[in-house]
Amino acid sequence: MTKPLLITDCDEVLLHMIKHFRDWLAEEEGVHFDIENGEFYKSMRRIGSDTPLEQAEMWTLLNGFFDSQMHRQTPIEGAVDAIAAIREHADVVVLTNLMDFRREAREAQLIEHGMPLRVFTNQGPKGPALQAILDEYQPSRAVFIDDLSQHHGSVFEVSPQVRRLHLCGEPKIAPNIKCALQLGHAHARIDDWKTALPWLLTNLTAPSLTREEEEFHEQD
Repeated sequence: MTKPLLITDCDEVLLHMIKHFRDWLAEEEGVHFDIENGEFYKSMRRIGSDTPLEQAEMWTLLNGFFDSQMHRQTPIEGAVDAIAAIREHADVVVLTNLMDFRREAREAQLIEHGMPLRVFTNQGPKGPALQAILDEYQPSRAVFIDDLSQHHGSVFEVSPQVRRLHLCGEPKIAPNIKCALQLGHAHARIDDWKTALPWLLTNLTAPSLTREEEEFHEQD
């Protein structure tokens, strides 16, 4: 019998990224990034300027961070221990929206933080990539974690049988992102690993839930 499978995002779920990106921009690139203020590139300005960066420049800077600054990233509180606990019962893989050539760097980064996990890279909506992972693993059941609502929507459309947890471990941005639970694309919204772990273990390992139990867990 196949094992359950957890498919999780990395940045702002397992590792802090955006706050380290902000610090690097200010220290090395002369850019102020207001991470609590809406759209990514519209929140970036050259220090001393009121003009937002162009989107193309934002992508250049973001790629520069992943090229040279991934060592700055630190684990989300509770993530390392939670992943270790889940791996006692289920397979765990990472589905991250990075360019494919960064897959090995992401795997090495996670190993350094005590999370030796297989990494799948992707660009764009995650639903099709997640379905390919399901086709390979053929898990007894599957759960998906991501910090962005659009990826829950994509998984909902492609693989609606997968349980979906919206988790954003960065408190500076969590209140300002669209909630996949409210949009009807996630089964739960939990932004800390201590609370998320029991929910995840239940949804990965418990016997099939009744409809009443599903409704209870969706309200957690």
